[in-house]
Amino acid sequence: MSIFTSVNAVSQLMVGFSLLAIHPSVLRSAEWLLMAIALILLVPIAVLLVECLAAVWPQRSLTLPPLSSEPRLAVLVPAHNEVAGIEATLQTILPQLTDQDQLVVIADNCTDGTAELVRSLGVTVIEREDDHLRGKGYALDYGLRFLADDPPDVVVMMDADCNVQPGAINQITRLAATRIRPVQAAYVMNLPPKPSHKSAISFLAFTVKNLVRPLGLAQLGLPCLLTGSGMAFPWSVIHAARLATGNIVEDMQLGVDLAIAGYSPIFCATAKVTGLLPQQQHIAKTQRTRWEHGHLQTLLTQVPRLLKAMIQQQRVELLAIALDLSVPPLAFLVIIWLVALAGALMVNQLGASAIPVMELASEGGLIFIAIFVAWGKFCRTDLSVWTLLTVPLYILWKVPLYLAFMVQPQRQWIRTDRESTHLPKG
Repeated sequence: MSIFTSVNAVSQLMVGFSLLAIHPSVLRSAEWLLMAIALILLVPIAVLLVECLAAVWPQRSLTLPPLSSEPRLAVLVPAHNEVAGIEATLQTILPQLTDQDQLVVIADNCTDGTAELVRSLGVTVIEREDDHLRGKGYALDYGLRFLADDPPDVVVMMDADCNVQPGAINQITRLAATRIRPVQAAYVMNLPPKPSHKSAISFLAFTVKNLVRPLGLAQLGLPCLLTGSGMAFPWSVIHAARLATGNIVEDMQLGVDLAIAGYSPIFCATAKVTGLLPQQQHIAKTQRTRWEHGHLQTLLTQVPRLLKAMIQQQRVELLAIALDLSVPPLAFLVIIWLVALAGALMVNQLGASAIPVMELASEGGLIFIAIFVAWGKFCRTDLSVWTLLTVPLYILWKVPLYLAFMVQPQRQWIRTDRESTHLPKG
């Protein structure tokens, strides 16, 4: 039974409450169903809690064996109409490269002056035009094929709207070269000036997803999912990867594919790449819809695939990735829990056992502990405890997004509009 089946079951249960009072046997069945739903919810909630608790442990030191020579590097930056801000991004990348390295911008279906601006900076630009095949995955595939004639040792992928902190590229490059595995930097978001309450809670949710949980997995010696900008790949690993798709969360899918192929991603917490959360509501909605619909689609399709591969290959690390992927977006998890708890309370009022209520109430406590621990360690200086009180409003804002997923999930890649030409450093 999937987490989505559970939601549907609870909904049907609440619709049929009038029948429960008439048919006590159905009441008992509802009680068992709610206990089963509570058991299903316990899996992602327990995973979330373990990851958040592990993240606050003293960080394990990451030692790298010496290299006989520095790996030759190519940085790929896919760009679609990024003239407003790409220069600032490139200026954070260029100082981290040596004479033997390459920086390649893929101007993908651009209708502005992105290509001309990048050329004026002395950076290599390749242009791709395809009205039908749109998306970041197609652009990256085009960049890899450009590099294939003289392949580098390591390929790093950066988004065109991020700020790459000093030393980050060297760290993930060396780690990828020595471990022969993909490496994900800590890709986090900065708050915009004068953030709204929605932006503030989005910042917390993004930090938990892209920093806290991957760090917790790294502390446990486990692999992580890829989260987007700041990814490094040995050429031997990435050159044959299937990137030319319109997947709306191509980074997450790529991490799953590579893990099943034997190359589970590693998290490098000390390498930092930052972006900026959008402040305008319509832009934020577009961005969150793509991220969260894509996450939910990947959860539904790839968790069974990972579990099957885990059994076939007898690799426990694939189970860890499957469990990590089984945690839905935080707001969605809370909504499911609230619906299940409401159903349990109503059934209890009709005479059923209080066991489902106690189980679900305990799970709510575990969610609170996980989020509070993550906030206390990683977000307390940016978000006041009073801001956390606006979480219910944030969850209400997200309800239409998840209802849209149930009815008509987004499957087409849509670029997020940009608001600012300057990214804050840090």
